Amino acid sequence: MKIYNHLYQIVIKSLPFSTPAWLQILRRKYVILTLLLSLNFITATPAMAANKSFDFLKQPATEITISLGNSANELKFEPNHLEFEAGKRYQLRLTNPSQLKHYFTAKDFADGIWTQKVEAGKVEIKGAISELELKPNAEAEWIFVPLKSGTYGLRCSISGHTEAGMTGEIIIKN
Repeated sequence: MKIYNHLYQIVIKSLPFSTPAWLQILRRKYVILTLLLSLNFITATPAMAANKSFDFLKQPATEITISLGNSANELKFEPNHLEFEAGKRYQLRLTNPSQLKHYFTAKDFADGIWTQKVEAGKVEIKGAISELELKPNAEAEWIFVPLKSGTYGLRCSISGHTEAGMTGEIIIKN
């Protein structure tokens, strides 16, 4: 848009005629051109996203297993430091070998990824996910593609679990 504004200013100021009627016609044409170009970008975005998600589905998923707690009922993620690369497909296997329920809570991380699906038992969930609850001895599978690089916090949001050290860090690199 800045380029178009700049060109508009150059063209208008360099015209030998500066009658209000000509300026009004040029402004209308400028507005129409700007709207058409904007619509072109808007309509291209969903198509590009569809192509990207199709490309993601062709990739084999890198499998990573994370334990929420352990058989000794320690309040920790194993591992508690995760690194992913933007644009690659991952299959996160979440297990809860403890006798306590735990949450895998990482909303900012979840906002920076494209989730293909979450599967637990005979249920498959699609769409935006920000937190998963795993009951004792439960397992879940989260297939996703990181899109936005950054460092994100991970925690179990059950009262007392975060304070006891059930936290982690998730890094998405470009």
